[in-house]
Amino acid sequence: MRVNGISYMAVTHYNTGAKNFCRTVPQTFTSACPSRENLKEQISDLRVFNHHIYEYEKGLRNLVLTTEKGKYRDYIENKLQNRKIAYAINDVGNGKINVFFGEKNCVDVVKTFSPKLNELTPEQDFILGIMLGYDRVKQCDRYLKLKNKVVMLRN
Repeated sequence: MRVNGISYMAVTHYNTGAKNFCRTVPQTFTSACPSRENLKEQISDLRVFNHHIYEYEKGLRNLVLTTEKGKYRDYIENKLQNRKIAYAINDVGNGKINVFFGEKNCVDVVKTFSPKLNELTPEQDFILGIMLGYDRVKQCDRYLKLKNKVVMLRN
């Protein structure tokens, strides 16, 4: 597109899908045009998150848990809302967030748990592990160890 002798090109933002027009000459980057370095960092940082969405949409997972940088919270929420995927996000601290997403019933169960994973009861820990697709026998072993630890603390 040309306006007053200046060329503009459409740029689709990776993180929002929104189109903006940026000047092509001289080539300057503004907040409307993310720098190549920032875009590379975001793509790299969210590679696992995007792969989990792919696996969920292909039916390989019913529930996903991923820990991501808090600065990508808006991007993550927008992407999950646009794809109509149920989710819950909990702050972990240190600029990190835990993102649960998947089938609505599974996410609703997760929402009944403490947002701090280290505060889950042995039963909640077992349920979460099974819903995330962890090995059932190992989850049973883990449950028994956690349950015995709780029983020993009570005696």
